[in-house]
Amino acid sequence: MEENNFSKSIFIKSIILTVLVTAVVASMVTMIVMNNNESSSLLDRISTKLASIEQIVNKDYLGEIDENKIFDETMKGYVDGLDDEYSQYFTKEELEEYKTDNIEGQFVGIGVYIVQDTEKNAIRVLAPIKGSPAETAGILAGDYIIQVDGVPYTGEQITEATNKMKGQEGTTVKIQVLRGEETLDFEVERKNVRVNPIESIVYDNNIGYIKISSFDQGCSKEFTTKLQELKNQNIESLIIDLRNNGGGIVDEATAIADLFTDKGSTLLITKDKDGNEDITYAESDKAIDVPIIVLTNENTASASEILAGALKDNNVAKIVGTTTFGKGVIQELLTMKDGTGLKLTTNEYYTPNRSKINKVGIEPDENVELSDEYKNVITVPQDQDTQLNKAIELLKE
Repeated sequence: MEENNFSKSIFIKSIILTVLVTAVVASMVTMIVMNNNESSSLLDRISTKLASIEQIVNKDYLGEIDENKIFDETMKGYVDGLDDEYSQYFTKEELEEYKTDNIEGQFVGIGVYIVQDTEKNAIRVLAPIKGSPAETAGILAGDYIIQVDGVPYTGEQITEATNKMKGQEGTTVKIQVLRGEETLDFEVERKNVRVNPIESIVYDNNIGYIKISSFDQGCSKEFTTKLQELKNQNIESLIIDLRNNGGGIVDEATAIADLFTDKGSTLLITKDKDGNEDITYAESDKAIDVPIIVLTNENTASASEILAGALKDNNVAKIVGTTTFGKGVIQELLTMKDGTGLKLTTNEYYTPNRSKINKVGIEPDENVELSDEYKNVITVPQDQDTQLNKAIELLKE
């Protein structure tokens, strides 16, 4: 398909809210790397096979045939055949929902941050979003979601559970959670939930603190506003909290990195499949020059790793916490003329010092663990937040 059939925007997937679709026909179209001639051969094989299947289905299939669904599932199957967890085909409706959820930072649902607990193969609630229906209903950090509308879900089915919790505004959904050894049932009304990506506070009179929950559209502008508010309070140092931040829009992350690095500094290096490099440089002078510590954990991913890596490699920040997630690939979101979309992994990124991130992560300068009780929780009481307290201690030295 020609280039001008698409409009492009760069982004990195959010771990929690991303909609992954398992295609019915994936086995038909396993994709391998090939040249143009081989691609044509593959398309010929697909066309021939589909024609044969269609002939049999039209002749013998007992049920009704939904041609639009068959078409969409075929497209999904082609992309699913890439065997890439981040690439995805979207119907028109799915694309609009994806943009709302992952770029604009709002969605209709119950409003919880969730994560897959791989040890228990369960869905753990990191925290309800402040002011969300989930918080109002009484769902707590540390709860395990075990059923949605009577359907049981495991940790491996976190995407399906997420989709089930979404729906039309004003409708209700039944959520069953496991809290300790007690099973609790909640009926939660779905509402439009807006994620507030930036929160700030001042510790000990002169230590600024900014938490970034996700890199949504406009995040860097809001960050700049919060930073100016902290500067007006005469902060002498800064903590940037990227824990449990699954990523978002690349440009938002580099725009924030630009605030703390010298003009012309390397912020990000990306490489395509042919090894062609694209380097992002800082375009502005520093907005502030104070000691900085970045907090990370195992859920710090993608755009968060770009920011953490840029600040660390430019020697403007130290990292405290645990090794990051290790999502070092970038997807391109392509919108087709018919309104459908394709999210495709197109580049791998590296830190300014050319350190590999994908499946490796960024190691902290100071490795500090949270207690088991708070490892998978977003809101940690300050007296129990060993990572935050270590950062404050270091900044006081």
